Amino acid sequence: MQIAVGQPIPSFTAASTQGEISLESLKGQKTVLYFYPKDNTPGCTTQAQGFRDHHEEFTAAGARIIGVSRDSLKSHENFSAKQALPFALISDPDETLCELFGVMKMKNMYGKQVRGIERSTFLINADGTLLREWRGLRVPGHVDAVLQAVRES
Repeated sequence: MQIAVGQPIPSFTAASTQGEISLESLKGQKTVLYFYPKDNTPGCTTQAQGFRDHHEEFTAAGARIIGVSRDSLKSHENFSAKQALPFALISDPDETLCELFGVMKMKNMYGKQVRGIERSTFLINADGTLLREWRGLRVPGHVDAVLQAVRES
């Protein structure tokens, strides 16, 4: 079962760089949940820096940011420290959240078909309902579009 806009997010629990995160812990505040392919790669670093650089604006608009990839917590901790990220990164090595949000896709990497995370962002409202989704997105301009949506929600 994949979630859809207007539907409540199913319950989940995941390990992150800031401790365990669950659906219950997200309630009461809007959440920007963004899925990215890999720590320390150019597009993912640019995206993380964009969310970092606008973190105060998201907070002022009443939203928290959480990144998700299949990287280990150790990899996330290093990436987070290197980029000075003020938000949590969830480690999803078994793809539980990836499957829940339907972000695993077959992609072409250097001429080979590989299964990986399709860069996607989800805006969840304070009661745990999916408000907006951006799938297969491009990094340039994306953080601004999400911030705009948070402000309008």
